[in-house]
Amino acid sequence: MIPLTVPEVRRLVLAMSEPEERRLFQIGWSAYRRAHQAVAARCKKASRAAKRALHERESSEEHSGPEPTMPPSEGAPLTDDEWRTVEPILPPQRSTGGRPYHDHRTVLGGILWVARTGSSWREMPREFGKWETAYRRYELWVNQGLWPRILQALGEEELPGPVTDDAN
Repeated sequence: MIPLTVPEVRRLVLAMSEPEERRLFQIGWSAYRRAHQAVAARCKKASRAAKRALHERESSEEHSGPEPTMPPSEGAPLTDDEWRTVEPILPPQRSTGGRPYHDHRTVLGGILWVARTGSSWREMPREFGKWETAYRRYELWVNQGLWPRILQALGEEELPGPVTDDAN
């Protein structure tokens, strides 16, 4: 149990003037609440320690470099020539007002990474942004009929589209 606090002592002292049934309830409730708060404090401390360890592990992986999961040519972002070919097909980026819009080039690199590797959306490397953003943009471009045009411009017509059933 956590130690008694000043407000808790005040509540218990006031409970002593209550009838016996109410007094027993107040004392029992105080014990239950302090035990519950102790468990919550231990869980919070453990959760913070786990988050700290995860953050330290991720930061050490950033410094040591992640293991490549595929050949660099397949995982590389779009080259300047590829981007110049595809850029005119894509809709214009949103204006600078409001929430910043994720760069088409970065997101398209992530979509192509998923399509080329056959990996799930959730496995997409962070260098391409959030997988949710890439998934939503891919679905938008498919619905608008842009995806086949993008693949054609890149000369990858035979590339299957990313799997969409595991994203949700």
